[in-house]
Amino acid sequence: MALEKITKVEGKAVYVPGDDIDTDRIIPARFMKCITFDGLGEFAFYDVRKNEDGSDKKHPLNDPRHAGATIMLSGSNFGCGSSREHAPQALHKAGFRGIVAESYAEIFFGNSTTLGIPCFTAGRQQIRELAAAIDADPELTVELDVENEVIRCGGKEYPGALRDSARNSLLSGRWDPIAELIEGTEQVDELARRLNYV
Repeated sequence: MALEKITKVEGKAVYVPGDDIDTDRIIPARFMKCITFDGLGEFAFYDVRKNEDGSDKKHPLNDPRHAGATIMLSGSNFGCGSSREHAPQALHKAGFRGIVAESYAEIFFGNSTTLGIPCFTAGRQQIRELAAAIDADPELTVELDVENEVIRCGGKEYPGALRDSARNSLLSGRWDPIAELIEGTEQVDELARRLNYV
């Protein structure tokens, strides 16, 4: 039994500019004391969104025009720094279901894929055009077409790229290796019975 096949993701988008946005900026370490990932979404980008007294700073994620965005646009080397799984989990819990950036840190990319979050790459100019379009009309829908590796917005199409391994796993519904392991419990038990040292 495969998971949901992710052929496309669509929704409102928000542009969070910057290169080398690391996992500590995505989810500060002091919020990683949780037993589960539930509730992490409210702390995504906390230190750049909030003042010390908890009031809002000027930040794209605080802009009411982009409330409910499910797709994030950003720069190069997104998700760099430590390999904490909490970073993509925080974005997922905050409602994000797709990311478009120039490039990604390897571990962040993998952790995002296992949550069913397509991480598209696009050129800097293309991302700036998309950012300008959603700034002019925040209600625009951005579509990430996983099957055809195309980003659609405002009647335009932009080429996007997704690594073949991630694309194939999303399209086949085999993007979560833990779910696959659980699905194969009977085969695991059978193999364990045949091994003399187990």
